[in-house]
Amino acid sequence: MGQRLVTPEDAARLTASALPVGRARTGSIDAMSDAPDRPQMMQSSEARLRSEAELYIDGRPTAATSGELFPTLNPATGAVLAQVHQASDADVDAAVASAKAAFPAWAALTGAERGRILNRAAALLRERNDQLARIEVADTGKPIAEASTVDVISGAEAVEYFAGAAATLTGEHVTLGDNFAYVRREPLGVCAGIGAWNYPIQIACWKSAPALAAGNTMVFKPAELTPLTALELAEIYTEAGVPPGVFNVVQGDARTGRALVAHPDVAKVSLTGEVGTGKAVMAAAAETLKAVTLELGGKSPLIVFDDADVDNAVSGALMGNFYTQGEVCSNGTRVFVQAGIHDEFVAKLVERTARMVVGDPMDPATDVGALISADHLAKVSGYLDAGRDAGATVAIGGSRVTDGALGDGYFVEPTVFTGCSDDMTVIAEEIFGPVMGVLAFDTEDEVVARANATPYGLAAGVFTQQLARGHRVAAALQAGTVWINNYNLTPIEMPFGGVKWSGIGRENSMAAFEHYTQRKAVYVETGDVDAPY
Repeated sequence: MGQRLVTPEDAARLTASALPVGRARTGSIDAMSDAPDRPQMMQSSEARLRSEAELYIDGRPTAATSGELFPTLNPATGAVLAQVHQASDADVDAAVASAKAAFPAWAALTGAERGRILNRAAALLRERNDQLARIEVADTGKPIAEASTVDVISGAEAVEYFAGAAATLTGEHVTLGDNFAYVRREPLGVCAGIGAWNYPIQIACWKSAPALAAGNTMVFKPAELTPLTALELAEIYTEAGVPPGVFNVVQGDARTGRALVAHPDVAKVSLTGEVGTGKAVMAAAAETLKAVTLELGGKSPLIVFDDADVDNAVSGALMGNFYTQGEVCSNGTRVFVQAGIHDEFVAKLVERTARMVVGDPMDPATDVGALISADHLAKVSGYLDAGRDAGATVAIGGSRVTDGALGDGYFVEPTVFTGCSDDMTVIAEEIFGPVMGVLAFDTEDEVVARANATPYGLAAGVFTQQLARGHRVAAALQAGTVWINNYNLTPIEMPFGGVKWSGIGRENSMAAFEHYTQRKAVYVETGDVDAPY
């Protein structure tokens, strides 16, 4: 669930930053935030944290009518960040009604007009990157080194991309002898976006940008664990000139999501989440025949052939397993290494993993932050125990980090299991934490078959210096995205999504417009009607 976007330059910088690091840091976020030797960015851009996370309906913050509140916590400290308003069914109705009322005027604008407004929003996102990144770090536990260079910026890039593409949405003309037909590309109406907690603002942008650019309106529900930056995005849209009702936010738990998916005036649902949630959303959407886009989980293979550049392959494995504490849906957590270089690969992998810093997410030197919640920590810890019990070898890591103030948060060491087999739970099931399994293989046909032996099909990676083999294996792998000699790069220009249990539909690129528009065929007769009656 959820995905990141970095440029090759960013990837190189981030990979390099994971190398010259020390042991786990123990200072708390609050203690370190005012340190005199912190970079200027950290001193000058303090996060503006809300004490309450309300709804955002019809262009303004709105209190939930339920009167029900629940806390959102800082994963690094366990402290309460804000009280979140639980939307009632009436609140969902109000948000959808606002979006429905705003739709005709917004859809009637030209693509260029909508694009100009969205470009202003993108500029505001870039302008407020530092502040928004700090809010994201406080809400998610991810390192500031990531959030300040990836999360907000990749969201802005999505808004910019679809702002520019909005004016290119055109129809078709079909010549039919003396007659003709034309095809209109029209928006769907009110769309529902349901976000995930690993990339909150990025996912909100990935869903809202193509929807709004195509002329739709949206009601967005952020994950209940990370509710804060969706409200910031809503305010930015309003400030940029997006009319009231075009983008609304409803907060809450699964009840809010169910009410939104079931609403008869919602034309389409786009979800980023886990497989069980995706199945439930698809079943509920079927009741009213809503269109759905589902970006779900994965257990992706990363294949390293013995002719690969080993250092590059290790870099790819690190980026594909430990970025955002391993809480990335496309992570290549099944690392297949050909027997000829297996031991060399593992040795270099362990050496570089040992240098990674687990620590205060607000510290720019931190490489691995906190898992999202105590429940998720327990889940990941359970998989660590299961790996040991199954006979896998812990090459490095394998434990919760409790040094000093880190004991108040949900930190886990980056972990590498070796001596794994395909049937182990840690290899077969999505963990969504910093846990990598390394498996040996002998032949190309063998590894392709093993890589595909999973119900998931989100992503895959291949490291080889044989051009033909790289393309041949990429074609054979059952995945929505395959990287050759890199991993986890998701530029906005490239479609993203999965096959099998990993999802339906695509986000990003011009392919996203296919899921936010519908075609209307119009036949034009220029002569008399030839009726046989």
